[in-house]
Amino acid sequence: MAATIDEALDILHRTGPDLVSGNSNHGPMVAEALCALGRPDAVLPWIAGYKSRFQDRPQTRNPLSPQGWQASLGDRSRSADWVACFDRELAAAPWQAVLQTWVPHLTPGLWAAATHGLLRTGHAVRSLAVSATPQRLHELAEGLGHWAARYQVLPGRPSGRHTGSSPSKAVQYVARVHGPDFEAQGSIVQQVKGLDEQPEFAQAVDLVDTAGDLSWFISELTETCAGLYLANPKGFIAFVHTVTAPSALRLLAPYLTDADARLAARYAWQACAAIYAWYSTTPPPATADLTPPTEAPEALIDRAVVAGGAHTIKFTEACLREYALHPKPVYLVAARDAAERVGGV
Repeated sequence: MAATIDEALDILHRTGPDLVSGNSNHGPMVAEALCALGRPDAVLPWIAGYKSRFQDRPQTRNPLSPQGWQASLGDRSRSADWVACFDRELAAAPWQAVLQTWVPHLTPGLWAAATHGLLRTGHAVRSLAVSATPQRLHELAEGLGHWAARYQVLPGRPSGRHTGSSPSKAVQYVARVHGPDFEAQGSIVQQVKGLDEQPEFAQAVDLVDTAGDLSWFISELTETCAGLYLANPKGFIAFVHTVTAPSALRLLAPYLTDADARLAARYAWQACAAIYAWYSTTPPPATADLTPPTEAPEALIDRAVVAGGAHTIKFTEACLREYALHPKPVYLVAARDAAERVGGV
């Protein structure tokens, strides 16, 4: 397994952070997820089938200034410069220290690339925790660089109060923008920019309380969002990210200070609430009475690998990981559904 992920990263690091479609390059995340699922044999064949979507790596322009990096947050044209910046940071300090320094700077823009900056960083961290190879260190630089270059802030800032609810209750107070006839057009990032014209959404970030057990909060958030994924026949790709993003934060949280992890959890909730507000056409569903599928987790993994979609594989891995910590049937139902509904996407 160790040789496979590093071999895969050697291939993938010749490619850019985005695909020819303009969407984020999922290759490194899928490779790591397949290894986590115990299917390293599927990594290189999957990359071979995905390679037609790759873009070439962008070239560096000018080194980022230690004093002026804030001005380059969210500047896509500085993508390679951001990666080079983090390569230098990781050469000068332990990767854990780099995370603890930089994730708080990036957290307000956690929505970056529809959460793919967070996602790529989370997958890189899990791989690094096993072995800090040069390839995995560079992949962390790629993840943080993607986050910084696509940095995007949603409406609303935390007030610092701890008077909110659990995610399952709070989502009921998030106003939905559209009715059942809504048909989304364009990328998730382009769509959710519409919330800038919805001033009431700014209150959503304070609807939850992250002061309690953080692992439980993430579990409740992913459980709630797995139900939202199942309940929304439209925009289901967007809802995939409401599970994978907070689950990726779980991978980062042990390396952050307690206060920074809790603030990041609040912004992860905000990202999920944004997708719900813009894409959901139905109220939050009840999931307690769901009947889990009869297949074993290994069969669900096989279904995801056969379907082959980047979102299907990452979503299945996140659902099974969340289920292991919080055994609610909604995760298994959602994972099984993904192989059919998300499929090869």
